[in-house]
Amino acid sequence: MTLEPLLKPRSVAVIGASRRRDSIGGAILHNLIEQGFQGPVYPVNPNATHVQSIAAYPSVSAITGPVDLGVIVIPAEHVIEAATSCGEKGVKALIVISAGFKETGDEGRKRERALLDVARRYNMRLVGPNCLGIVNTDPKVSLNATFAPVRPPAGRVAFSSQSGALGLAILDYARELNLGISQFVSVGNKAEVSGNDLIEYWEKDPGTDLILLYLESFGNPHKFTQLARRVARTKPIIAVKSGRTPGGSRAASSHTGALAGSDAAVDALFRQSGVIRTDTIEELFDTAMLLASQPVPLGRNVAILTNAGGPGIMAADACESAGLSLPSLEQKTVKGLKSFLPPEASFKNPVDMIASADAPSYEKSLRMLTLDKNVDAVIVIFVPPLVTGAEEVARAILAGASRSKKPILSCFMGSHGVPESLRSLQEGHIPSYAFPESAARTLARAVGYGVWRSKGAGKVPAIPRIETERGREIIAKVLSTGKPGPRWMDAESMNELFAAYGVPTNRSRPAVNRGEAASVAKSIGFPVVVKVRSPDVVHKTEVDGVRLRLGSEEEVARAFDAVRTALAREKPNARFEGVTVERMVQGGIEAIVGVSRDPTFGPVLLFGLGGVAVELLRDVSMRVAPLTDRDADEMVREIRGFPLLDGYRGAPRSNVPALLDLLHRVSRMAMEQPNLQELDLNPVAVFQGDAPSVVLDARVRLAPDGSA
Repeated sequence: MTLEPLLKPRSVAVIGASRRRDSIGGAILHNLIEQGFQGPVYPVNPNATHVQSIAAYPSVSAITGPVDLGVIVIPAEHVIEAATSCGEKGVKALIVISAGFKETGDEGRKRERALLDVARRYNMRLVGPNCLGIVNTDPKVSLNATFAPVRPPAGRVAFSSQSGALGLAILDYARELNLGISQFVSVGNKAEVSGNDLIEYWEKDPGTDLILLYLESFGNPHKFTQLARRVARTKPIIAVKSGRTPGGSRAASSHTGALAGSDAAVDALFRQSGVIRTDTIEELFDTAMLLASQPVPLGRNVAILTNAGGPGIMAADACESAGLSLPSLEQKTVKGLKSFLPPEASFKNPVDMIASADAPSYEKSLRMLTLDKNVDAVIVIFVPPLVTGAEEVARAILAGASRSKKPILSCFMGSHGVPESLRSLQEGHIPSYAFPESAARTLARAVGYGVWRSKGAGKVPAIPRIETERGREIIAKVLSTGKPGPRWMDAESMNELFAAYGVPTNRSRPAVNRGEAASVAKSIGFPVVVKVRSPDVVHKTEVDGVRLRLGSEEEVARAFDAVRTALAREKPNARFEGVTVERMVQGGIEAIVGVSRDPTFGPVLLFGLGGVAVELLRDVSMRVAPLTDRDADEMVREIRGFPLLDGYRGAPRSNVPALLDLLHRVSRMAMEQPNLQELDLNPVAVFQGDAPSVVLDARVRLAPDGSA
């Protein structure tokens, strides 16, 4: 069903319209009338013949004309009856402002389900309940069906907010910054219409160029990923997702589980989808001011133009800290700057024109920097001296920026927003920030988006030698034995599962006594590794349960005894089930590949340099499965330690393609086996040349119902 009756209604009924302007129902009716809604407005109030000088109706059914949109603002216990009356009238869409639904507990949840049933029965689109309402600034519509006391300026930025209270602040902030809004929707409890529906609508809306989101939860993250990946190719999406702290989450027992919390999954999801994530509403608006008015940057090279050295240095530091670069200027640019700036000026990047710089100097310098082939974007800083006024410089910046296809940001120290003198209907806005650091961080976000958009979308590759059904059988067998509930897989079952998915392992063999361990070691060939076997131990090194480079049967027998003694000392209540003996693999670089199944987002894959210090170093990357070829390649290359895999200081390069193949096999396993809750392949030995990566140690945690 279309969202047109919600966002572009031809007529509106306000159920609960009040004669009191200071009530919510009164404020909504006033906003609809005062802001010039381009259609009839019908107040519904059984206790009044007129509301705010407009003839009122005792019920929706009494309205003589058709109604596209019903705005319900009455006590929650009467909402179902009102919604049913709207359905019988033929109303096409509802906004339920009223609170008292699922946010209040079980009774409210039942009420919300009943409301949704009514909406579906009569094919009505539903926004809310428990929301602020909807704004559409298109002059052909002029809809303000909210109780907000302010109206944002018209523009080309669409905004969806899951918080009604925050929505009030958002509209006020947009007006303060003069950020033009095309449509604003407070989705509230998202009983029917969700953020995904709005993104899909705004993708095709000719009046929207930029999409802003305030999110508290995800209803359908997989659909969000598919939509965002497509929409962000043409329209930037900027989001704030609340709930970054890990409070309330369960304690994870694997390395991957400890590192891949829900907020890490959100980061991964946004990064894969091309969504620009900000930490605060202020940062969201900072980024929106740039992308709503300037081109998307095509590279990381930034030129800084300033009339004071200190702010220029601050901007340079902030740029480089955010991953941007300050390139050397072309020789002809330097020569041009020297032709009119005083000798005391600095002609390197940052370009410091010194405090005596006048408005013409800003205009000429900025124009030269925008024409420099080494420059992708320019940050212009102005510190007000006595000799030059801000308005003069603002006009000069606007003139110098004319016809530039590169993004330009200004920093009028102490002035946040777009100064009046920088606004031009003909030439577009240049955003201004109070401090250089804010401008640099904002530009860095836009650059990251530009880099994402410049690359191909990627695809999930076909993987040979996968036995999905065999994997299911192995997992089902493990879950059918022992006590019900989550459990860790034993080594033999793990190896069978990995074989079904073509995951190369250093095959281990169990031994339950010292003599068997020595015999197994001899058959494998020395040197070998001995590891403790216990269902109560996750990290073997933490109980001193690993012995390396054992070169004889006697050494293996002694290692068996030492491992058993260490387990009894470090974890007295742990069960000892013998040891595993495996070939000692030497060489290669240790990596970690892991999976943690998030209850909302599904399998989250992790990659990083491995070993016992992985949680301490936290040099890892994450993505939500399934992985595309681009996802896997970025995961490997974006960690700080990637140079170690790529021939650091002349060393031979590691077999990265084999590592990518392993990531795709693990991604496939995680997608096809819903009982797999956590997986640690740590360490994975990554070798040079054509040798495959080999899993040296692993842990797999299963749950019968696919939940933690």
